[in-house]
Amino acid sequence: MVERDGQDPRDTRGKRWTADTAAGTGLLIRRLRTERGLSLSELARRAGIGKATLSGLETGTRNPTAETLYAIAGQLAVPLAALLSAPDAAPTVEGEAVSATLLEVFRDGAVSTELYRLTIHPGAVQISPAHAPGVVEYLTVFSGTARVGPVAATRVVTAGEHASWVSDGPHSYAAIGGDPVEASLLIRHPLTD
Repeated sequence: MVERDGQDPRDTRGKRWTADTAAGTGLLIRRLRTERGLSLSELARRAGIGKATLSGLETGTRNPTAETLYAIAGQLAVPLAALLSAPDAAPTVEGEAVSATLLEVFRDGAVSTELYRLTIHPGAVQISPAHAPGVVEYLTVFSGTARVGPVAATRVVTAGEHASWVSDGPHSYAAIGGDPVEASLLIRHPLTD
């Protein structure tokens, strides 16, 4: 097996957050926030996170969770990838039940598509906040069984199956049973000026 950056390729957790990646994400958040004329307090309030948490992210002294990054990206009306560095340097984003590693970002006209390697860990449910209007997610399960989709209308997806949903409302990810779910996740995000 070939190692990448000193990691065992069987390690599904991906790259770890470093001081450099945390600082890079912090700079991107601060730049997008100031471009939109939002104060630190206002963005924190809109995203439903603490002002100290947002300040720590912007200064690079905190490693963000998936929930926090999605809440911030949603309020800034940008894809999650806009808060991360290039795919080959982006760390794995950890959430309550998921580990997501950005593999690639495709831009096709006015749409940005993010491709993630996703692991859904058993024993917890990941609730992701609403994305911007028009965002659609596409999940393909390679192993395990998942319950995914809008919170009010989740569906079961087994190995070899695919599901998609509009994700402009809260949506969830959970592994059914004791095995983790290995999947790919495409997120198509209409771009605005």
